[in-house]
Amino acid sequence: MSGLDGLYQELILDHSKHPHGTPMAEAEGRTATSHQRNPICGDEIELRVRLHDDGTVRDVTFTGAGCSISQASASMLASLVDDIIDEEGSLTADAARERIERFREALRSRGTVALDEETFGDAAALSGVSKFTARVKCAMLAWVALEDTLARA
Repeated sequence: MSGLDGLYQELILDHSKHPHGTPMAEAEGRTATSHQRNPICGDEIELRVRLHDDGTVRDVTFTGAGCSISQASASMLASLVDDIIDEEGSLTADAARERIERFREALRSRGTVALDEETFGDAAALSGVSKFTARVKCAMLAWVALEDTLARA
Protein backbone atom coordinates (compact mmCIF):
# COMPACT_ATOMS: atom_id res chain seq x y z
CA MET A 1 0.00 0.00 0.00
CA SER A 2 1.41 3.40 -0.96
CA GLY A 3 1.60 6.20 1.57
CA LEU A 4 -1.27 8.02 -0.15
CA ASP A 5 -3.46 4.90 -0.07
CA GLY A 6 -2.74 4.53 3.63
CA LEU A 7 -3.58 8.18 4.29
CA TYR A 8 -6.84 7.82 2.37
CA GLN A 9 -7.74 4.64 4.25
CA GLU A 10 -7.04 6.41 7.55
CA LEU A 11 -9.20 9.38 6.49
CA ILE A 12 -12.10 7.06 5.57
CA LEU A 13 -11.86 5.27 8.92
CA ASP A 14 -11.68 8.57 10.80
CA HIS A 15 -14.84 9.87 9.10
CA SER A 16 -16.69 6.61 9.80
CA LYS A 17 -15.72 6.66 13.49
CA HIS A 18 -16.19 10.42 14.01
CA PRO A 19 -18.84 11.48 11.48
CA HIS A 20 -19.66 15.05 10.54
CA GLY A 21 -23.32 15.89 10.01
CA THR A 22 -24.69 13.82 12.87
CA PRO A 23 -27.01 13.76 14.66
CA MET A 24 -29.65 14.50 12.08
CA ALA A 25 -31.00 18.05 12.42
CA GLU A 26 -34.60 18.68 13.38
CA ALA A 27 -37.00 19.15 10.47
CA GLU A 28 -37.61 22.86 10.74
CA GLY A 29 -38.40 25.28 7.96
CA ARG A 30 -37.97 24.00 4.43
CA THR A 31 -36.52 20.48 4.53
CA ALA A 32 -36.38 17.29 2.53
CA THR A 33 -35.42 13.85 3.80
CA SER A 34 -34.43 10.75 1.89
CA HIS A 35 -33.94 7.20 3.12
CA GLN A 36 -31.66 5.10 0.94
CA ARG A 37 -30.68 1.46 1.36
CA ASN A 38 -28.10 -0.65 -0.40
CA PRO A 39 -29.80 -4.06 -0.70
CA ILE A 40 -26.51 -5.75 -1.57
CA CYS A 41 -24.82 -5.12 1.77
CA GLY A 42 -27.54 -3.59 3.96
CA ASP A 43 -26.08 -0.07 4.30
CA GLU A 44 -28.72 2.54 5.16
CA ILE A 45 -28.67 6.32 5.20
CA GLU A 46 -31.36 8.79 6.13
CA LEU A 47 -30.26 12.20 5.00
CA ARG A 48 -31.94 15.53 5.65
CA VAL A 49 -31.31 18.73 3.75
CA ARG A 50 -32.42 21.99 5.28
CA LEU A 51 -32.87 24.83 2.84
CA HIS A 52 -33.01 28.59 3.07
CA ASP A 53 -36.11 30.35 1.74
CA ASP A 54 -34.26 31.08 -1.53
CA GLY A 55 -33.69 27.33 -2.09
CA THR A 56 -29.99 27.28 -1.28
CA VAL A 57 -28.75 24.51 0.97
CA ARG A 58 -28.54 25.40 4.66
CA ASP A 59 -27.04 22.12 5.85
CA VAL A 60 -26.94 18.37 5.34
CA THR A 61 -27.23 15.95 8.24
CA PHE A 62 -27.73 12.22 8.39
CA THR A 63 -28.14 9.09 10.41
CA GLY A 64 -27.12 5.71 9.15
CA ALA A 65 -25.75 2.25 9.64
CA GLY A 66 -23.45 0.22 7.50
CA CYS A 67 -19.89 -0.20 6.35
CA SER A 68 -17.17 2.35 6.95
CA ILE A 69 -17.26 3.46 3.30
CA SER A 70 -20.97 4.36 3.33
CA GLN A 71 -20.76 6.13 6.67
CA ALA A 72 -17.52 7.94 5.79
CA SER A 73 -18.96 9.06 2.46
CA ALA A 74 -22.01 10.55 4.20
CA SER A 75 -19.76 12.31 6.71
CA MET A 76 -17.52 13.62 3.94
CA LEU A 77 -20.56 14.90 2.05
CA ALA A 78 -21.88 16.75 5.12
CA SER A 79 -18.42 18.21 5.75
CA LEU A 80 -18.05 19.25 2.10
CA VAL A 81 -21.41 21.05 2.13
CA ASP A 82 -20.40 22.91 5.30
CA ASP A 83 -17.05 23.87 3.75
CA ILE A 84 -18.67 25.13 0.53
CA ILE A 85 -21.14 27.24 2.49
CA ASP A 86 -18.36 28.63 4.70
CA GLU A 87 -16.13 29.47 1.73
CA GLU A 88 -18.65 30.54 -0.91
CA GLY A 89 -21.54 31.73 1.27
CA SER A 90 -24.11 29.39 -0.26
CA LEU A 91 -24.69 26.17 -2.16
CA THR A 92 -27.40 26.18 -4.79
CA ALA A 93 -29.30 23.04 -5.69
CA ASP A 94 -27.86 23.21 -9.22
CA ALA A 95 -24.28 23.40 -7.91
CA ALA A 96 -24.97 20.45 -5.59
CA ARG A 97 -26.40 18.40 -8.47
CA GLU A 98 -23.35 19.16 -10.58
CA ARG A 99 -21.01 17.89 -7.84
CA ILE A 100 -23.12 14.78 -7.37
CA GLU A 101 -22.84 14.04 -11.10
CA ARG A 102 -19.06 14.56 -11.07
CA PHE A 103 -18.78 12.30 -8.01
CA ARG A 104 -20.86 9.64 -9.77
CA GLU A 105 -18.73 9.90 -12.91
CA ALA A 106 -15.51 9.39 -10.93
CA LEU A 107 -16.88 6.44 -8.96
CA ARG A 108 -18.10 4.73 -12.12
CA SER A 109 -14.77 5.27 -13.90
CA ARG A 110 -13.06 2.14 -12.53
CA GLY A 111 -10.11 4.26 -11.48
CA THR A 112 -9.69 6.37 -14.61
CA VAL A 113 -11.14 9.59 -13.15
CA ALA A 114 -9.86 10.89 -9.81
CA LEU A 115 -11.80 13.23 -7.56
CA ASP A 116 -10.16 16.63 -7.17
CA GLU A 117 -9.36 17.40 -3.53
CA GLU A 118 -9.93 21.12 -4.07
CA THR A 119 -13.46 20.45 -5.32
CA PHE A 120 -14.41 17.42 -3.20
CA GLY A 121 -12.39 17.92 0.00
CA ASP A 122 -12.00 14.74 2.03
CA ALA A 123 -14.38 12.92 -0.35
CA ALA A 124 -11.48 12.81 -2.84
CA ALA A 125 -10.21 9.93 -0.68
CA LEU A 126 -13.05 7.84 -2.11
CA SER A 127 -11.56 7.89 -5.62
CA GLY A 128 -10.00 4.47 -5.02
CA VAL A 129 -13.41 2.93 -4.36
CA SER A 130 -14.08 3.15 -8.10
CA LYS A 131 -11.74 0.19 -8.62
CA PHE A 132 -14.06 -2.01 -6.53
CA THR A 133 -17.45 -2.05 -8.24
CA ALA A 134 -19.13 -3.81 -5.31
CA ARG A 135 -18.24 -0.84 -3.08
CA VAL A 136 -19.35 1.96 -5.41
CA LYS A 137 -22.96 1.76 -4.20
CA CYS A 138 -21.71 2.07 -0.63
CA ALA A 139 -19.88 5.31 -1.42
CA MET A 140 -22.75 6.66 -3.55
CA LEU A 141 -25.53 6.08 -1.01
CA ALA A 142 -25.46 9.50 0.71
CA TRP A 143 -24.91 11.30 -2.60
CA VAL A 144 -27.97 9.57 -4.08
CA ALA A 145 -29.91 10.58 -0.97
CA LEU A 146 -28.84 14.21 -1.47
CA GLU A 147 -29.87 14.03 -5.12
CA ASP A 148 -33.26 12.63 -4.07
CA THR A 149 -33.84 15.34 -1.44
CA LEU A 150 -33.01 18.08 -3.93
CA ALA A 151 -35.49 16.61 -6.41
CA ARG A 152 -38.19 16.69 -3.72
CA ALA A 153 -37.43 20.14 -2.32
